[in-house]
Order: sequence, then structure tokens, then C-alpha cells
Amino acid sequence: MPPPRLRRLTQLFAGLVLYGFSDALMLLAGLGVDPWDVFHQGLSRHFGLGVGTWAIIVGAIVLALWIPLRQRPGFGTLSNVIVVGSVIDLCLATIPAPHGLASRTVVLLAGVFLNGVATGAYIGAGLGPGPRDGLMTGLAARGHSIRVVRTALELTVLVSGWLLGGTVGIGTVVYALAIGPLAHIFIPLFEVREPLRVDKPQPV
Repeated sequence: MPPPRLRRLTQLFAGLVLYGFSDALMLLAGLGVDPWDVFHQGLSRHFGLGVGTWAIIVGAIVLALWIPLRQRPGFGTLSNVIVVGSVIDLCLATIPAPHGLASRTVVLLAGVFLNGVATGAYIGAGLGPGPRDGLMTGLAARGHSIRVVRTALELTVLVSGWLLGGTVGIGTVVYALAIGPLAHIFIPLFEVREPLRVDKPQPV
């Protein structure tokens, strides 16, 4: 059995790579994506650069917003900023977009499901939340409802992304309805727990 630290790192990077891949699948399906990717896609269409590149830029900006909130990023947080966006751009450059509604629907549903698995994997590794999740919890710690904070953040980026030309569609609705239940299943499933330590009795 691998040491807990090695397992955490392996699971973290597997989860981040899978997250970027699943995001790319939803983007390739062209039926709507999650609010943050609507924003990244809108920035890409309006200003140029790849969707993944904008995911990295936005992630870095969001991470900077942690400073006044006195949030401390973990290794997984910094890795999230770089890995997810890089994988998105790589996949979009190498995987052909599906054609036909049936194929696009299958790709969309696969992307949503794998995104739930990836969320469980990288959060369960316990090496730090993603920059966007950390912003949400940091604001909530200031006395705001986490539900209100999350809703306000996601509505803001969703509307902003849509105004910039991002794709809002049935995929956006499917993601919103499915990601909570999927995360509820996969985060506990992949949570890495430290092995129980049994202290040896000390000699009298």
C-alpha cells in the first residue's frame, strides 16, 4: 500500500488532469458548460487566447483575492491553477469535436460525470481546495451564508461569460443539477485518511 503522502499526490494530479479532460469534453459538446467555463469561454471568444489559458489567468486572479481574506493556499491549490487549464487547452487542440446531437449529448454527460469523479479525487486528496472554492469559503467565513456566496459568485461569472459570448445551454443546467450529488458521492469515496496510529505503551 503506497504511503499516504504519495497516494495524496497521485490522486491530486489524477483528479486535476481528469478535471481538465472533463471540462474539455463539455466544451467540445457545445451544449453549455458550468458557469466558470462559460466565463472562460466568453473571455476566450472576446479577447483571444485559449479557454484553458483563461482558466489559468482567472485562477491566478482569484487566488490573489485570497490575500485580504487571509486564506492560505495548499500545494493542491497552486497545482489546480496550472494543471486544469493546461489540460483543457491540450485536449481542445487534439480531440475532435463530436457531430450530431446524440454524440454531443453522450460527450456532455460523460464530461459531467467525470467532472464529479475528478472533484472527489482532487478534493479528497486533502492538499488544498481549488482557488474558486477557496474564495467561496473565505467569503463565507466572513459571516456570509455559503449558499448565498456560491450562488452570487456563480451567477456573476455565468452572466458575465454569457455577455462575452460563452455558451449557456442545457449542459449548464445538467451540470448545475448533477455536480452536487456527484460530489456528495465521490468526495467521501476518495477521501484520503491518515492511518490510525497506535502508540506503544511506555515502559514503567
